[in-house]
Amino acid sequence: MICYCKCGSCTMEEIAISKFKATCLAVLERVRKTGKPVVVTRFGQPIAQISPPGVAKNIKLGGGAGTMVILGDIVGPIGEESDWEAAQDPETEEAKKTE
Repeated sequence: MICYCKCGSCTMEEIAISKFKATCLAVLERVRKTGKPVVVTRFGQPIAQISPPGVAKNIKLGGGAGTMVILGDIVGPIGEESDWEAAQDPETEEAKKTE
């Protein structure tokens, strides 16, 4: 057993994909009962992790909710239009270069 969550201290059960395919329902039931994740491997390399609901630790979506404060205007321009190259009129710029 190897630590796949990169914490370095835990170990997870490994199961080859061929064995997982043959015993899928039993593996899922064991994960549900024990709460311990199982890593599915192909040729010794991890390809999937089976975890019970609410146990997955790598989910980061919404992790920073409620921790940020908006200061100032976040919708308006941050500078003058003349500061932006994309906002320049190409014809006007060409006229300035030829003068």
